[in-house]
Amino acid sequence: MRVGFVCPYSLTLPGGVQGQVLGLARAMRTAGHDVRVLGPCDGPPPDAGVTPLGNSIPLAANGSVAPIAPDVPCVLRTIRAMRDEQFDVVHLHEPLVPGPCMTVALLKNTPLVGTFHAAGVSASYRWARGPLRWLASRLDVACAVSEDARKLVDHYLGGDYEMVFNGIEVERFAKATPHPTDRPTILFLGRHEERKGLAVLLDAMARLPSDIRLWVASDGPQTAELQARSASDQRIEWLGRIDDVEKAQRLRGADVFCAPSLHGESFGVVLLEAMAAGTPLVATDLPGYRRVARDGMEAILVPPGDADALADALRRVLTDAEVARRMSNAGSERADELSMDRLAERYLGIYERLL
Repeated sequence: MRVGFVCPYSLTLPGGVQGQVLGLARAMRTAGHDVRVLGPCDGPPPDAGVTPLGNSIPLAANGSVAPIAPDVPCVLRTIRAMRDEQFDVVHLHEPLVPGPCMTVALLKNTPLVGTFHAAGVSASYRWARGPLRWLASRLDVACAVSEDARKLVDHYLGGDYEMVFNGIEVERFAKATPHPTDRPTILFLGRHEERKGLAVLLDAMARLPSDIRLWVASDGPQTAELQARSASDQRIEWLGRIDDVEKAQRLRGADVFCAPSLHGESFGVVLLEAMAAGTPLVATDLPGYRRVARDGMEAILVPPGDADALADALRRVLTDAEVARRMSNAGSERADELSMDRLAERYLGIYERLL
């Protein structure tokens, strides 16, 4: 089967949707299918199977910044690629985001599957409900990665949605070489913005013993402010942006992974990555996270924004070896259940049924 994946976000920048698209494409290729990924790229394509559609521009969305490409050159490249590739089926990820996904839906000339990832709020769905409802009707099959994602799009656009999940390339994390550390270590991965809750984690660090280290990866609009605020705490190591190899190594090396997000999480892929690495989890009790990790089994879940509860949970995992071991084993099993290979099988069944 010849499958085209279309991603509206820059494939050379880190992001949950981009990771799902690239990982799913690799899993389907391993299963023997011919898969091509189309999307913006700010630099060399990250994979041999990627067709770059031009550079992206940042657009504020859902409390974050989305690197999309709604410009005319991207539209023309998309049209040319769709004409040349002759796909059996095309899979649009976030099909209503301006840029290549919208272009493919508008000019539909092949069966279309669309997957909705976002949760929370959407100003575009609210203000452009009519046109977007029509555009969504161009999809032959619509999928949602979580109940929150389904509720968001259904509230504004209606329709029927098949429930899927976000997958994880288990072996890439399970077999990574652990990054060395000489003391109990917490890892944070995520954009430095309000909704990711890094400020709450820094407050929690002030309540933790002096022998604990915190690795803070990535960057964002709050980086300078948060670095200045915690400048006196030598336990915090600011890593900046890290590549996928180092991310897997840091996850394997850390004693606990912390996801203190405040809102807007549709599906906790980064939690799955930590579980695949065998790393215990402390996260906030958000619906998107609860669907991935169960409180008291794969993770300890705490109320969003509660620095005291976050510090208590981190302290428990770092000091109770039996709790950490139990969570690590449960997380590894859960990651296997939500592997990228199983997700590929799920989508391939949808494609075959559609064709």
